[in-house]
Amino acid sequence: MWQTIGQPKALALLEHGLQTDELAHAYLLVGAPHIGKMTLAFDLAQAVNCQGNEPPCGECQSCRRIANGKHADIAIIGLNSAKDSVEVRTRVEISIDDIRELQHSASLPPYEGKCKVFIIDGAEYLSTEAANCLLKTIEEPPPHIMILLLTAEELRLLPTVVSRCQRIELKPISSEETEKILIESHGVDSDRARLLARLSQGCLGWALRVSVDDSYLAQRTQRLTEMFSLLGAGWEERFSYAAKLGNERKSAEETIKLWLVWWRDVMLTKCGCKHTTTNVDYISKLEKWAQVLSLLEIRNFIDSLRQSLNQIAVNANLRLVFEILMLNMPKKEGALGNTTLPTPVSL
Repeated sequence: MWQTIGQPKALALLEHGLQTDELAHAYLLVGAPHIGKMTLAFDLAQAVNCQGNEPPCGECQSCRRIANGKHADIAIIGLNSAKDSVEVRTRVEISIDDIRELQHSASLPPYEGKCKVFIIDGAEYLSTEAANCLLKTIEEPPPHIMILLLTAEELRLLPTVVSRCQRIELKPISSEETEKILIESHGVDSDRARLLARLSQGCLGWALRVSVDDSYLAQRTQRLTEMFSLLGAGWEERFSYAAKLGNERKSAEETIKLWLVWWRDVMLTKCGCKHTTTNVDYISKLEKWAQVLSLLEIRNFIDSLRQSLNQIAVNANLRLVFEILMLNMPKKEGALGNTTLPTPVSL
């Protein structure tokens, strides 16, 4: 049984390949973070090693061992796959040594299954040398192996690698479908499910993770409160905030993405489309912002946020990116009153 949900086209393609024995030896699974790429990769690894009549059955010894991460013929290569925990914290790319180890393993026959499956998680982090090394294996694959490249940023991959893989794109699922799954299959209450479905932006895996972990929602409230305070703050406070985030690239990127969604919601509210907003637990606050800010101010700052994300993607100086962002943020001293966001209801 496939564990992947909400991807009928991807599953239909793979099921046809299984039935006709025409699966590719290399697949490129493309989609946003937490949309289900790893779930689909494990599904496919089970399918090609399944001992049942309708793969993946999920019940045979092979399927169970793969699901538990104990199958000898399934390997995951990524930034977090280093054996040294210190190296994991400092890795910024998948190295050529990782791919050479993959090639050595690929040259050996499967140990306990029918097919060796190599899952490269975050393929966009392959170094140029590693990508070129991998290309040789994809072009002339040994028998009984499959390579699955998972990526959220396809454009960062070498075109030659992309062209030699069968591409499968995982699409965001509707908020209505996500909400229904959270309520009916995972027992999440309706208000919380509605909020998580909107915040997930079509990524079911993200919604499932946050449904059992309140830390993200707490962090979200903190970041939005800080942003709201900055609108009425002076330059000293704004630049102090820029300095605080200037050394934390991941945190900075997450913060800007969160702000971008919020400002989009303000724009939608300003245009009378609040029923389509993401931050449904803060409707009254969005309405207040929409009254105070002009459409031009909202649009210009959305452009600034997008430019900041692009600059971070090319390794621009983080502190400088945030300082420019602080200069471009509308200044509304006292116009928004209380600087504390209301406590979300039903959470």
